[in-house]
Amino acid sequence: MEFNLDELKLLADEKHIENKKYFAKLKKRNPKRLDLLMQELHEKEFERTDCLDCGNCCKTTSPIFTEKDVSRIAKHLRMKDQKFIEQYLQRDEDDFMVLKESPCTFLNNDNTCFIYDVRPKACKEYPHTDRKKFIQITNLTLKNTEVCPAVFNIVEELKKKLPM
Repeated sequence: MEFNLDELKLLADEKHIENKKYFAKLKKRNPKRLDLLMQELHEKEFERTDCLDCGNCCKTTSPIFTEKDVSRIAKHLRMKDQKFIEQYLQRDEDDFMVLKESPCTFLNNDNTCFIYDVRPKACKEYPHTDRKKFIQITNLTLKNTEVCPAVFNIVEELKKKLPM
């Protein structure tokens, strides 16, 4: 399913209650083959999805920056860790280090990443739909359906392949 980003938010909002109920049932059943199925759906979706066509995740959300991320990126930028934190990061309501502003400071106009080779772990793993123990991140996945068209599509396919 293809749609623009304005439509994505509307579609995700329309499906929110349905998806929340689906994930609640999924958690109760916790199918053994869920991780394998999610990896297959993820791979299939990203064979046809190019993140550079969208970049909405980088335009609207911030990854969590670990201490290792900060050190790696600061070194790459030839900065001291504390200077990097002061310049780019803040603590959110959950006490995680996140970007001060969006879109991401390191996002180029063509949706490429200025620090791609040293990007935060959370960026490398996004959108987390191929993660092991997927059942543990259904709440995050639900939020990501509003941000990432690929996640929306993967969840819709999951509901078809694994009806509850």
